[in-house]
Amino acid sequence: MSATPNLPELIAYISRGLVDHPDQVSVEVVREDRTDVLELTVDREDLGKVIGKQGRIARALREVLNAAATRGKIRTRTVLEILE
Repeated sequence: MSATPNLPELIAYISRGLVDHPDQVSVEVVREDRTDVLELTVDREDLGKVIGKQGRIARALREVLNAAATRGKIRTRTVLEILE
């Protein structure tokens, strides 16, 4: 069982609220062995806004993703990567 369609939508929804260019937000799911990697792409100007000071916002996004995956009983590992 891979990442439900709701997880990428959840990350995209939260990220759109953080950035100045919400139309540039995209989340792609890449399957690697038993891991689903959610690749978040934003406008270069907004990169710092989704990472945050000392990576706090990125860490919070990962915690939300982990909580949603756990609650949804996702059997594969789900990881968030923020691409430049």
